[in-house]
Amino acid sequence: MVAVEAHLVESHAAVPEAVARLRHAVAAYARAAGLAGERLDAVRLAVSETVTNVVLHAYQDGPGEVHVSARVTGDELWVVVSDDGRGPGLPSPRPGLGWGLAFVTDACDHFTLAERAGGGTEAQMVFRLPARRPPAAS
Repeated sequence: MVAVEAHLVESHAAVPEAVARLRHAVAAYARAAGLAGERLDAVRLAVSETVTNVVLHAYQDGPGEVHVSARVTGDELWVVVSDDGRGPGLPSPRPGLGWGLAFVTDACDHFTLAERAGGGTEAQMVFRLPARRPPAAS
């Protein structure tokens, strides 16, 4: 069994510097959970894209926060990126090229984007963990 903290929870100001901070924090957690190589790169890409979306699109009327959590559940890593901003249904004052969420969808084993009941957006990403080998018999 891989030793991994029960869960990771971080909130930061939704500024460009938060992208790298949160990407590194989630990648370290994912590495401890057993992801490596291309699967770990997929986590990095998905977190970078979803946090960047919060930084660019969530808050029009002033500063806000981006919230990230990661947890191992069974044989999956669940990563949630959320904000308290505009919600996904409103037009952004800074529209992007529209490719970011497509990259996230391809990187994850399961992806859901939803409007939060209290306002804002939540991106839920699931990554299957590699099969764990049983301990060697002595």
